[in-house]
Parts: sequence; structure tokens; C-alpha cells
Amino acid sequence: MAFAADPELEALAEEEMARALTLSWREASKVTPWGDTYTGFAPSGGEVHFERSYIWADREGGDVQVEVVVYDDPERYDEAARRTGVIRRGD
Repeated sequence: MAFAADPELEALAEEEMARALTLSWREASKVTPWGDTYTGFAPSGGEVHFERSYIWADREGGDVQVEVVVYDDPERYDEAARRTGVIRRGD
């Protein structure tokens, strides 16, 4: 069963993806594959966990797939807000 994420988490995931996609392909390729998780705070004041991953989309050296996951409680990870983007090799 799919869950709809909290609107605040959805907005935070959009913001995190926008930041993640600011890297050029050259910059992203230097850190691919790579992932990180950090804790921050939502505008409402609650603790939020951010995961960001850079992986090869099809093959090493090609496009970079960016994955973002934002959640407020590890026990409700399946309800996280998720975004996927691509940094194209030619961009």
C-alpha cells in the first residue's frame, strides 16, 4: 500500500532535489556512486532526516541518477517523500 507523504516532507524533498541538481555532470561524476544521510529541522520545528544518493543511471560514466528521501521518523520510512532526478552527461 502506498502512503502519501506529509506536505511539509514533500516540500522539503522538492527543495533538497533542487539543491542536488545544481551540480554539473562533471561535479556529480566525481562523487558517484555516493550517498549521505543527515538530520535537519523542518520549518515546523520537527527533526527530519534527509538522504541524498548519486548513482549511475545506466552505466558507469553515463548519466547520474539523483535520489532524495525525506522522512521524520525512521519507523515510518515507507511514508517518506521521495524524488528522483537525472543529471545528464551532456548538461
